[in-house]
Amino acid sequence: MNDHDTPRSGWLGPWLKGFPASQPPVPLAKVAQRNWTLQSAELPTPLAVVRQQALAHNIAWMQEFAEARGVHLAPHGKTTMSIELFRRQLDAGAWGLTFANVHQLRLGLAAGARRALIANQVINAAELAELLDLRRRHAGLELAFFVDSQAQLDLLAAHWAQLGAGEARLDVLIELGTSRCGVREHGPALALARSLKIHPALRLRGIGFYEGLQVVGDSEPDRLLMQQWQARIEALLADIEAEGLIEVQPLWLSGGGSALFDLVAPVIAGRPGRLGLLRSGCYVCHDHAHYGRYMQAMDARMGTPLGAPSLQPALEVWTQVLSCPEPGLALLNAGRRDVSFDQGWPVPVWHLRGGTRARAPAGWQVTGLNDQHAYLRWDSAETDGPAVGERVALGPSHPCTTFDKWAWMAVVDEDDRVVDAITTQFD
Repeated sequence: MNDHDTPRSGWLGPWLKGFPASQPPVPLAKVAQRNWTLQSAELPTPLAVVRQQALAHNIAWMQEFAEARGVHLAPHGKTTMSIELFRRQLDAGAWGLTFANVHQLRLGLAAGARRALIANQVINAAELAELLDLRRRHAGLELAFFVDSQAQLDLLAAHWAQLGAGEARLDVLIELGTSRCGVREHGPALALARSLKIHPALRLRGIGFYEGLQVVGDSEPDRLLMQQWQARIEALLADIEAEGLIEVQPLWLSGGGSALFDLVAPVIAGRPGRLGLLRSGCYVCHDHAHYGRYMQAMDARMGTPLGAPSLQPALEVWTQVLSCPEPGLALLNAGRRDVSFDQGWPVPVWHLRGGTRARAPAGWQVTGLNDQHAYLRWDSAETDGPAVGERVALGPSHPCTTFDKWAWMAVVDEDDRVVDAITTQFD
C-alpha cells in the first residue's frame, strides 16, 4: 500500500468508501477546496450525504424546543458517533451528551462534553476503572449511568473493593423500564434507592426511563402512555425524597424522546431541585420515514402551521442505476451495507438526469435490498423510470443504522456543492 492509500488521522482518502479513488487524500478541514458537486462524475456512488441547511436547522430547532419547554438537551451520541456533529450540538447549547457505553463516552469527551449520561447499565470492572480514570483526567466532569438491580449493585461493590477506589463515588440514575432494561415495579425500585444510600461505590442522582419501544404514533394512546409514566415517576420520586435518598442536587430526570419529545418534555421538565434531560438523538438528521411519521403526529399536537419548518430530513445516500433488466425495475448500487433497513426500506428522494436534480416521481419505491443492491420499482404504465447510469438519491428510513455504515459523509449545500464533511467512529 502506498501513501495515496494509507489511512491518516484527520484526513479523508481513497481508503474510505465514497471517496474518489483517483483523488489524493485531503485534510478534513479542506474538503470544500476540492470543489466537488453531486452532479459531477467525480464522486463515486454509493455516497452518504448530509444536507447542510437541514442539519443546521434541526440542531437549532431542537435546542429552541428544549429551552422553550424547560428541559435540557442531552443528545444521544450513539446516533451519529461523529465528533464534528457532537461539537455542533454542544456549540448550539446542548447541556451535554448521552451515550450507551464508556467507549462512546470517550469520543464525547474528545468533542468537549463535560456533562454526560450513560443511558445504560455499567457492570464490569474495566468500565468502572475507566470511569474513575476519565473523571480524574477531565476536571469538573459531571457523569452518571443507569442501574436497575441489586445484582448490578453487588457486582459493582465487589469491583470497587478490588479497584481500591477509596471514598470516591460515582453517580447513578435508577432506570425504570417495561420492555427493555429497567426496574419493573415500584417496590424494587425504592429498595434499590435505599441500597444506594449505603453503597460504597455509587450514589443516587435521579431517575431515567425509555418510552420509545411503547410509542405507536397515535396521539391518544401516546398521551395515555406518558400519563402512566409520569404517575409512576412521581410516585417513586415522592418516596425517595421523603426518605432523603437523593444525595446530590439537582436531581436528574431523563427520558428518551426521539419519537415523542413533545409529550416526554412535560414529564421531565425542570422544577425546583430537578433537571430534566431529554436524550433525543435522531433529530440531528431526522429521516424520511420512521421518525418522519412520528413528527407528523407531533406537529399536529403542537399545532405547527402547515408548511412551517419542524425537523427536516438531512441524510441521503446517493446511488446509480446498474441495470434495468425488466420493465418497472432498476437495480441501484447501494444495499444493506450502505443504508438502513431495520425500520423500513429507504425512500427515493431525488434523481439526477442531464445534470439536473429533480424530485423522484411519487410512483417510485424501493421494495427490497441485498448486500449491495436496492430494488427500485415503478408502474411502467404510469411513470417513467431511471436509465442505466443515472443517479438516484435514497432517503434512509432510520438515521441511526445508516450512520454506522459510513466512516465519512459529505456535507452539501443547496446547490449540491460539497462544503464540508463529517466522520464517524463506530469502531
